Amino acid sequence: MNVPKKSWSLMYQIYRRVIPAVHEQLSIWKEKAQAIPDEELRTQALMSIKTKTFHCEGGGIYSLLAKDKFKQMTRFIVAYQTISDYLDNLCDRSTSLDPQDFRALHHSMRHALTPGAKTENYYRYRDEQEDGGYLQSLVLTCQDVLSTLPGYEKIKDSLFELCDYYCDLQVYKHVKKEDRVPLLTSWFERHKEKLPDMSWYEFSACAGSTLGIFCLAAYASDEKLTDSTVETVKSGYFPWVQGLHIMLDYFIDQEEDRIGGDLNFCFFYKNEAELIERFRHFVAMADDSIKRLPDEKFHYLINKGLVAIYLADEKVQKQKEVKETAKKFIKLGGVSTLFFYLNSWVYRRK
Repeated sequence: MNVPKKSWSLMYQIYRRVIPAVHEQLSIWKEKAQAIPDEELRTQALMSIKTKTFHCEGGGIYSLLAKDKFKQMTRFIVAYQTISDYLDNLCDRSTSLDPQDFRALHHSMRHALTPGAKTENYYRYRDEQEDGGYLQSLVLTCQDVLSTLPGYEKIKDSLFELCDYYCDLQVYKHVKKEDRVPLLTSWFERHKEKLPDMSWYEFSACAGSTLGIFCLAAYASDEKLTDSTVETVKSGYFPWVQGLHIMLDYFIDQEEDRIGGDLNFCFFYKNEAELIERFRHFVAMADDSIKRLPDEKFHYLINKGLVAIYLADEKVQKQKEVKETAKKFIKLGGVSTLFFYLNSWVYRRK
């Protein structure tokens, strides 16, 4: 099966192959989550699957790059994204706000990217302990798939780099409120020399995506993968594509985060005009970085499609000001974004 390069063929593959395959995997993890002994862990595991299914659907599109390894790649992407969403819920609902706990939980994500790494008790710094092997099973599933990829050795360092960015962010953004911004800004200072011109909160957004990891894993299914392609793919997704993806995630969550008192990177822009201007910049830079990628048309469509998927979310429709800004974002995204927006809007309402 060839990688789709046109809007209609991509939509066909998403509806016909990706979404059914993703839902099949999620049903397996939902069944395992229902058997978790600890009530709090069970609640958060089930809630993460119920409320963040579209994260797996969006990530699952990258399985199409793996061609004949499509099913295996879907297994990896759904398992890894499920870890991400589950841990995010655990950290969001934490009462201890203990960075040691958050760090231990997120060791599972590094282990998931390291075939052969021994699992450990990732819950060791929290009261809730008994998950019936749920998190361990997710980790081992990821390891199992990665161990079969002929290009794994070429991508592993890039996987670890992107994973470390992600895990650092998750630790720093979930600690005590008064510590969050100081930790995130000092973290940014340690990395800013190797980054393009951006703010600390934009860097944080760039760190918060799993898309680069999924893309690299999919390309590693090709035994002819070269080191130069790995670098091209990593730099193609980090920082701009990943940053755009996560800023949209925060954009649609503004009301929810304001009510919950959660950190939202959109709140740090001076006004709507600055937010739109920086969004325009991220769109332009993401489009430019995609031009260097193999399967350029596929990545271009995916980027536009992800913008549309977020902007079609029902949360946007419920927030008057956000909805108005979203209309401007759709115009910035162009015709492909509008096409995917309409498709996503219809799909969400079935």
